[in-house]
Amino acid sequence: MSLTDLLWLFFIITALQPMVQQRWLDMMRARKIARFEDKRGSRVILLVHRQETMRLLGIPLVRYIDINDSEDVLRAIQLTDDDVPLDIVLHTPGGLVLAALQIAKAIREHKAQVTVFVPHYAMSGGTLIALAADEIVMCKHSVLGPIDPQIGQSPAASLLKVIEQKPISKIDDQTLILADVGRKAISQLKQAAHELLQRTMPPEQAEALADKLSTGTWTHDYPIWSTVARELGLPVNSDMPEELLELMTLYPQPVRAQGGGVEYLPTPRHRERIDGLIRR
Repeated sequence: MSLTDLLWLFFIITALQPMVQQRWLDMMRARKIARFEDKRGSRVILLVHRQETMRLLGIPLVRYIDINDSEDVLRAIQLTDDDVPLDIVLHTPGGLVLAALQIAKAIREHKAQVTVFVPHYAMSGGTLIALAADEIVMCKHSVLGPIDPQIGQSPAASLLKVIEQKPISKIDDQTLILADVGRKAISQLKQAAHELLQRTMPPEQAEALADKLSTGTWTHDYPIWSTVARELGLPVNSDMPEELLELMTLYPQPVRAQGGGVEYLPTPRHRERIDGLIRR
């Protein structure tokens, strides 16, 4: 075989490797999802958002909940009988309110048990979806987040603070318009959260929690840990199935060109095994 042939072979293998790897990941994901569905007797739906890169240019793209996601999730729910439980796996920074509300409303109206699993984080719109579930399963260090709306680059609650604390003559028209939109957005999200929460708590408690989550009590990226979520009255437990944690490893973050900042040997470590190695 000539050097030219070897070079062509190298380029062909290099070009095919990502497709083969992706195909393998897809097969492993489908297999683990099928096993989990069989074990739970449920419909499993994953909403996983990892940072992606454009294949040719290597430009990072951050993914959020969008209309395509809501269409896919609604279709999956439509294909599920009313008496079949739903298991929703969320791993997302949030996204479009419209898309998140569509998913949350479909979950809220499903007649069978709905369980949301949060292996790592489900912020903003992800939390809004979780509020519609009968049960939220979180790891010890998993987090939810506030659902207060963001208008452009500013929190809606902060825009309202501006017009409350500053003379209107000194506020520009654009800020007044954004504050008006922000007031409406807060009211709408509060009402939506109130309706969703009534699946698992009394109306008065649901209204108080909806107000706390939607009106800017915390910053938008404030982490609501599982212990805090329970204190707030959400139906949270920490019985995260190991199968789901293994499934999440099949959704790897794309490797950056400069390499990652975290490295470890991906095998369990047990005290007995370590002691045995030390004694040797």
